[in-house]
Amino acid sequence: MDAFYASVEQRDFPEYRDKPVVVGGPPEGRGGVVATASYEAREYGIRSAMSSKTAQRLCPHALFVFPRFDVYRSVSRQIHDIFHRYTDSIEPLSLDEAYLDVTADKRGIGYALEIAKEIRLAIKEELALTASAGVSVNKFVAKIASGMQKPDGLTFIGPSKIEAFMEQLPVEKFHGVGKVTAGKMKNMGLHSGADLKKLSEAALVQHFGKPGKFYYQIVRGIDERPVESDRETKSVSVEDTYQEDLTTKEAMLGELELLTEKLAERLSGYGLKGRTVTVKFKFHDFIISTRSHSLVTSFNDHSRLYDTVRIIMDKTDLTGKKVRLLGVGLSNFDSSGGQSGPQQGGNQLRLF
Repeated sequence: MDAFYASVEQRDFPEYRDKPVVVGGPPEGRGGVVATASYEAREYGIRSAMSSKTAQRLCPHALFVFPRFDVYRSVSRQIHDIFHRYTDSIEPLSLDEAYLDVTADKRGIGYALEIAKEIRLAIKEELALTASAGVSVNKFVAKIASGMQKPDGLTFIGPSKIEAFMEQLPVEKFHGVGKVTAGKMKNMGLHSGADLKKLSEAALVQHFGKPGKFYYQIVRGIDERPVESDRETKSVSVEDTYQEDLTTKEAMLGELELLTEKLAERLSGYGLKGRTVTVKFKFHDFIISTRSHSLVTSFNDHSRLYDTVRIIMDKTDLTGKKVRLLGVGLSNFDSSGGQSGPQQGGNQLRLF
């Protein structure tokens, strides 16, 4: 979906249309975090996960709107009802994004591109919202394609075009390549998929660890991950990479407060409560460490998330450490909101 939360607000409230709308916590007081921004707001450089105070500085006349997650969940269910007319093989990534495997073509249309066109048209006519779609033979390429002509776009990358497409793709567009890894690649003279393709799998693993195996496969257009329609969410987490290393606990706590605000908004949107908070650290030498703390009852509110983060930070010795990435997540979910034990199996859902 295109700027989903903001688009729903602009659809439901005519006074927001064609205006820079920011959905998230207000910039006053301690401030909130941008959940999403309308395309009018994005023209000012406003992006998801940005602090609301920064968004207000970029666009003083922006309209800040509290999220209505119950409405977004309802609209998301309507979108999925449309999906199910065409296939039951649906893997949701969030309220506004999903993979569809249309091998089992319920309507007998025969062409994935035509199915995508019909789905987008149905969403526009029935829900007055726009969606962008990527169509290809695997998840990675379809995901990249879906963002190429936003908003209201459709991009098809057929089998014969995949390798050429991957070769021209900038390294920062590859799954799992954040700002730090992209910077490392560029310092090595690796700017595109074609550059990555020149390295052996062993060389990629040597330089980038286990993700190197994925880079080796995906730059050749190989992604055999299936669409998982019945997966269980095991944890939800958010993270951010910083241009300059964080060297004090005060600076880290400031960033973690922003991350927990965003996490609380996301958890509310999914209707999830959990017991275990995990803080992730990536240090300047790329070593990753995690620390967790569990409570007796489940929760998803910002206050308890941040209080638990503070407990973790108080128990963590970061003397002399330089942190380039922080993340925070919640797991051990209990839909009833009461006491729960650890859940087994499932998959992790990361939100960036």
